[in-house]
Amino acid sequence: MKAREGDLIKTKSGVVFDVKGLVHPPNKVIAFPRFIPQAGGARKGKDANYGKVYSLGDRFKYLQENHPELIVFDPVFGETMCEVPVAQVAEHYKPEEKLWALRSAKDLTVLESKALQLAQTLKAEAGIPWSAIGISGSIMAGLTTEKSDIDPLVYGVENSRKAYAALQQLLKTEGSGFKPYSPEELQTLFEFRSKDTQMSFEDFTKVESRKAFQGMFMGTDYFIRFVKDWSETNERYGDVCFMNAGYTKITANIADASDSLFTPCTYKLKDVNVVEGPKLSPITEVVSFRGRFCQQVPTNQQEPTIVEVQGKVEHVTDNRIGESHYRIIIGNKPTDYMVIRKNHA
Repeated sequence: MKAREGDLIKTKSGVVFDVKGLVHPPNKVIAFPRFIPQAGGARKGKDANYGKVYSLGDRFKYLQENHPELIVFDPVFGETMCEVPVAQVAEHYKPEEKLWALRSAKDLTVLESKALQLAQTLKAEAGIPWSAIGISGSIMAGLTTEKSDIDPLVYGVENSRKAYAALQQLLKTEGSGFKPYSPEELQTLFEFRSKDTQMSFEDFTKVESRKAFQGMFMGTDYFIRFVKDWSETNERYGDVCFMNAGYTKITANIADASDSLFTPCTYKLKDVNVVEGPKLSPITEVVSFRGRFCQQVPTNQQEPTIVEVQGKVEHVTDNRIGESHYRIIIGNKPTDYMVIRKNHA
């Protein structure tokens, strides 16, 4: 079973999980519950009503109370996570297949119609193929509400860069349907995100206001993920091993942010200064599996950008080449963050 970021899986117990990353243990899928069967839930599925769990803490709480057997310590990732056995998967939802279904359908809901129009506009403006785009989230699962947003995906490095450049232009183009978040809408987003990621509103606004992968399309929120294609990733489970090395706060210069567009996102570091936590070296990168940490710094840097980062530090061993280093992973705790502290540009 080849499952990747943006896919959803539904287990035989009726729980819908969202898949994380592209590397999974044999016969298992790393995924976290997103839509859960709930009597009287606002989301009406074919076989049951559903509720939605948002924060990572709530997801683990749900698992502990209902499916503790899915919580395991993974020795390769050095982390306690949710791993769903492939044998328990009843349905596998793929964003590219959902978009194909929307293009073929004769009767769409208002939200589905908007999602299709967004994809059509982005495809035309970016000049990318239909096979590079998908629609994920509640639309794909058939579990929308009146407040549901649009969750497109773009696959492939070249396609993603073209799509992001197109989005930057579309947000400036009157009549495109795309609009950046207003200050009031950013405040609403901040109040929602701050439950799971704590930072000041000032820092939040500086970062989020320039991200073109999120905003409004025809009056509905959208959030676009960019995922590398299978042919662009060669890591297999066990090739690289990770071990918890503590919790840290650092300042550093961004050496390379070209992979910050993708989920998972990566920022290469230089001139690292450990402010708090274990004095480990070399800390060479920051990684996150959460879309909200993509594009935290501009990718077209002309001058060094200094960031402050707080998160879990891991010892990384690449068994393919016999080398090791440290990385910081952010997004697992509400106290994790990455913000620009000084930009020389």
